[in-house]
Amino acid sequence: MLFFGLKSASAVTHYSIPEEMEEGSVVANLATDLGLDVKTLSKRKIRLDTLSNKKYLDINKETGELFISERIDREHVCNTKSATTCILKLDATIENPVRMFNIELEILDINDNAPHFRRDTMHLDISESTAAGERFSLNNAVDPDIGVNSIKTYYLSDSDHFSIEIQTSRDGSKFTDLILKKTLDREKQAVHNLILTAVDGGVPARSGTASIIVRVLDTNDNAPQFDKDSYNINIMENSPIGSLVVKLNATDEDEGSNSEIRYSYSLYTSEKTQETFSLNEDNGEIRVKEMINYEDFRIYDMEIVATDKGVNSLSGKCKVRILITDMNDNHPEISIKSFTSPVKEDITVGTVIAVVSVSDKDSGENGQIDVHIFNKLPFKLRESSDNYYELVVSEPLDREKVPEYDITFTVTDRGTPPLSDNETMTLELLDVNDNVPQFSQSFYTIQVKENNAPGELLSSITAHDPDLHENQYLVYFIIEREIVNTSMSMLFSINPENGNLYALKAFDYEIEKEFLFHIEARDSGVPPLSSNVTVHIIIMDQNDNTPLIVSPWRAHGSVVEEKIPRSTDKGTLIAKVIAIDTDSVHNSRITYQFLQNTDVTLFSLDQYNGEIRTMRMFSYRDSRHQRLVVIAKDNGEPSLSATVTIKLSTVETALKTYADMTEIPEYDIFSDLNLYLVIGLGSVSFLLLITILVTIVLKCQKPKPSKAGPPCRNSVISERNSTIADSTLVSNDAYWYSLFLAETRKGKLVVRQPVPKGSRYIVSSIPRSTGLTETSDSAASTLQVGEYI
Repeated sequence: MLFFGLKSASAVTHYSIPEEMEEGSVVANLATDLGLDVKTLSKRKIRLDTLSNKKYLDINKETGELFISERIDREHVCNTKSATTCILKLDATIENPVRMFNIELEILDINDNAPHFRRDTMHLDISESTAAGERFSLNNAVDPDIGVNSIKTYYLSDSDHFSIEIQTSRDGSKFTDLILKKTLDREKQAVHNLILTAVDGGVPARSGTASIIVRVLDTNDNAPQFDKDSYNINIMENSPIGSLVVKLNATDEDEGSNSEIRYSYSLYTSEKTQETFSLNEDNGEIRVKEMINYEDFRIYDMEIVATDKGVNSLSGKCKVRILITDMNDNHPEISIKSFTSPVKEDITVGTVIAVVSVSDKDSGENGQIDVHIFNKLPFKLRESSDNYYELVVSEPLDREKVPEYDITFTVTDRGTPPLSDNETMTLELLDVNDNVPQFSQSFYTIQVKENNAPGELLSSITAHDPDLHENQYLVYFIIEREIVNTSMSMLFSINPENGNLYALKAFDYEIEKEFLFHIEARDSGVPPLSSNVTVHIIIMDQNDNTPLIVSPWRAHGSVVEEKIPRSTDKGTLIAKVIAIDTDSVHNSRITYQFLQNTDVTLFSLDQYNGEIRTMRMFSYRDSRHQRLVVIAKDNGEPSLSATVTIKLSTVETALKTYADMTEIPEYDIFSDLNLYLVIGLGSVSFLLLITILVTIVLKCQKPKPSKAGPPCRNSVISERNSTIADSTLVSNDAYWYSLFLAETRKGKLVVRQPVPKGSRYIVSSIPRSTGLTETSDSAASTLQVGEYI
């Protein structure tokens, strides 16, 4: 380490050291320089006192060396820039004896400090209108070092517009001025950033920098300019009020109030445009002010002026064209030009009944219209000219199926989404007489109980005509037909207005069982139409006829007296009760019962055929006289009946029968049972008298033995001198007719046979299933009456 020790005549020890020496560095051997014994330094308590607060130096008591105890900064210790030397004064004190030594330590300057500016950044505001050559003072830099280590010069970064000039003051300080070499243009460069560098004269040289920010002050030398000279804007019609159309942007390269812009319409902008669109004067936004309708205006032209707020304001212009885009906002319209209603239902196919026109205020596809009607209607549309259509009948009409049509015309445009409208008209059809009356049934069967009251309502036979008014007013009448010289109008009557059918007389099932005739319904149209229906009247039988007992024959009252052999075998046919009933099959079904039987063990009665037979042979204990009362009841409700009393007497004598009679049948078959019933009932009174006379004559006659064959055990002797073999019975005409009816109902064929050598006749009842010549026991019983000469 280098240092200089100097001793002056005043006993002041002087040392010189450079600043910033490291701690522990030895300045000098103070003991040696002061002539002190190194060994006694500690004992004599040598110490170093400083005149400042800090103890920069200290003495090593072992070696006597003066060393650096703390780094020394000359600029800190000697803080005056004017001082050319920096001396640190010390006092060294030693005891035994006490002595004091004055020490001066000169601190030598080294270039340990770089130049620096009091402000790192310097701001300058220079108007762009400032002329070239103008000077601007700058803050100078400072350097704590002195001499050659202080500031030597300044440098300015490269700039086309600025330079510096260095000047030296009387105290040797250097400062600079900033000189404007070239006029400024704020719009090209609003701020200039410069670097000023101060360099000292040390070795090596140190430097410090400061930033110079030159802000160019604006002058209103630029007019506002829009981004484009003209704008073409497309917006949809019906855009919401307040929606943004366009935001215009005009720029002014100036700043401050010179660049603040206000937007406005020029005088060339129409009032309609200004009423439709609003212009924000601050930000240039053009917005929808009122509803836009493409159909009213399609193009809006405007001129916008942008003006700055400078003292001498400048302005710029642009043109804006707003094109309205059509949207499908108008419904197509339909107008009915002509319409014919009502029309007759028989209108000819192809007839025009309506003419319509369609329109749409929109354009393009939005204004193209399609017209249609419901495809299931009997009509079609036919285009007659542009936007005109005819509605024509495409199928035959039928008022009875559809009395009127609601025809809806639907018009739809081709926009997206499509809009539509419709118009409905009602077509009424007038009736024509094109439907015949229709009966609800094709055949009416009406059941009427016999003995009905004349004038009784039988049924209501009505027809329906789907036509209207006079075409549906129906009149009913019976189509005339004669039955047995009797007109139907004599038997039945029909109300011409409502079709109620009445009986004009009381019917008798036994005489008239059914009627078949036609009823016609005719409308009142022109020409009238009609239809008829068949009516079948069935007379229902009532149990109004009492059974008539025709066998055995009763001449006086209701008692029949018969004689039978006492030797009659078991099962022998004693008598056969036959009753007839002129009612219907159901009501005329006859059953037989005993009301009184003297001995219930002796006789039996078949309830269906009326045969009375012996159940056993007679015994000596049996009474000679037997009394049988038989009732014949029909099957009606309530049941009607008739009775016959048979008195039987047993005799010991056996009689012979007439069994070999010639059977040459003479057929007399009736095809119309009703006719014979009428004849029989009509002549019953007359025949009854003849029957009584014949019976009296028979009782007066005595029987003669038969020569035709041996006596038969099953023969019965009659007091009328008649012989009954099985079911053989004597009959006159009336009796035969009654028997014919009864036997015919049982399915048997009844014939009359002549009796040989006699004036009487025989009635034979023969089953239909047997031949006429059968003579066996299984054949039908034959009623025979013989008169012997």
